[in-house]
Order: sequence, then structure tokens, then C-alpha cells
Amino acid sequence: MDLEEFIRKIDRRQMIAVPAAVLALSIIILAATYFTTGSPVRMGIEFTGGTLITVPADEPESQVLDKLAGYDVTELRRVGSRYYIQLPSMKSEDYTGLARTVNEKFTDAEIRYIGPVYSKQLQRDAPRYLLMSFILMALVVFFVFRQPVISGIVVLCALADIIIAAGMMTAVGVKLSLGTVAALLMLIGYSVDTDILLTVRVLKRRGPVNEKVLGAMRTGLMMTSTTLSAVVVLILVSSIIYLVSPTFTKIDVISDISVVLFFGLLADMMNTWITNVQALRWYLQRNPKLARGGKR
Repeated sequence: MDLEEFIRKIDRRQMIAVPAAVLALSIIILAATYFTTGSPVRMGIEFTGGTLITVPADEPESQVLDKLAGYDVTELRRVGSRYYIQLPSMKSEDYTGLARTVNEKFTDAEIRYIGPVYSKQLQRDAPRYLLMSFILMALVVFFVFRQPVISGIVVLCALADIIIAAGMMTAVGVKLSLGTVAALLMLIGYSVDTDILLTVRVLKRRGPVNEKVLGAMRTGLMMTSTTLSAVVVLILVSSIIYLVSPTFTKIDVISDISVVLFFGLLADMMNTWITNVQALRWYLQRNPKLARGGKR
């Protein structure tokens, strides 16, 4: 079955069921995380505050923990050739003692502290910026189309992309950090771009609706596939290649950003080319004058 035949023959409710199920699963994941942690996503150290220590991974984890006996280690994980050790926020005198212990017992150690004031400010600012981005995006979309229903469809599809990306990143253990916030903001722009591509093609060009959808889909899927290919390469370089050789180190920021973009782009393919397409077809059936050349 080619793409044109698929669009013409597939049942609308069956198509909508797939992105709806993925969206529902993502909402369940975010809700469960909220009830267990107090936040819909798992917060990184930038938002929770604390101390991050990196040391060479040249000894067993048990020995590393023994050297830090007396300190509350919340996370210890190996990333390439180094251990990443996370501790909660602490008083300045305790941090001074910790820094002294780390420098005495480890070679080539790095220690970084993020205070609770900075973390709380980030927790307030990140949702505010995401909400502001959505509001500005919604205003621009409404200005372009001047149709509340069509503009609402575009905004809802973009919102679904962000919810799915946030839910999936939480499911695989990626925490919210400055990098992942930037990735979510990028997804807002990308999601709107593909939805506007589809909507403009369907509303502004002449011809049967299915033909216009097919043309937009070919262009949009090529765009998204190209971007996905670059994201997959980023995932391989940043988080998998270090398994081949211990001399490589996992690049956490790039890895987290690429994982969020990967899930967000997959969500965008579903929500743009299934949800948005079916919503537009439904709306144009009830308002045929909006579609130039009005045939299905």
C-alpha cells in the first residue's frame, strides 16, 4: 500500500487511536511521577541543587563510597571513564570539608556546587518560559490563519508533542536540565513549523484535500526524517560510542538533548500527519469553502 492509498483507505478512528494512546500513556507517566516526586518530570541537579563530583573510574564503586563515608551520596553512576557522584545541598562548611576530602582521596577530581537559591529560581523560571513560548506561538498561529479552530488544532498538536516528549524522557530516566529545557523549547518551534506547513498547503492551495495532504506529507516526512537522522547520530556519538572504548566519555548534555528531540520528533510525526490531518479533514468537511478546490 503506497502513501496515497494509505491516506484514502485507512479508518480515521483507527489512525487517531495511536497518537491518542501514546499521549494518554505519557500523561499517566507524568502524573505518576508527580505523585511520587512532587514534580511531573525528574529534576536534574540544576533544579534541585546539590553537589556533583566526577572522579576517574579506576576503582570499584564500593571503594569510592567508602572514601565518601559520612556523606549522603544520592547517586553514583559510571559514565565512560569517570564516576559521576551526586550529593544533596549542604552548608558551606560541610562543602568545604567535602572538597578537602575529595582532593585528598581522589586524583583528577572535579567538584561543582549549585546552591538552593539558584535552583529554586530555575524551577520558577523554566515553566514560565515554556508557558510564555506557548502563548506567543499561539498568538502567531492565530494571526496567520485567523481561524480559532484551525489555530487551536495546531496549538494542541504542539502541546501533545511536548507532553509525549516529557513523558518518554521521564520513562527512560532523562532528567529535566537546562539542556532538556532548551530541547523542549526547540520542539515547540519544530512542531509548529510542520503543522503550519500542512495547514498552509491544505488551506491555501487548490485541488483535492487528499492530494494537498499527500504533497505536504512528502515534504514534511522528508524534513523530519533528515532531522531524525542527525539526532540518531548525536545519540550514537554522545551516549553509545563510549561503550566501544573506555577512553571515550559519555556527553550527558548532548545525550539528554538528543533523546528528548528523538521522542519529540517521533511524536510530531504522529500528531502532525495523523492527528492534525484527520482534524483538518473533519473541519473542512463541515466548512468546505475554506478548502480551495474542495474535493476530498
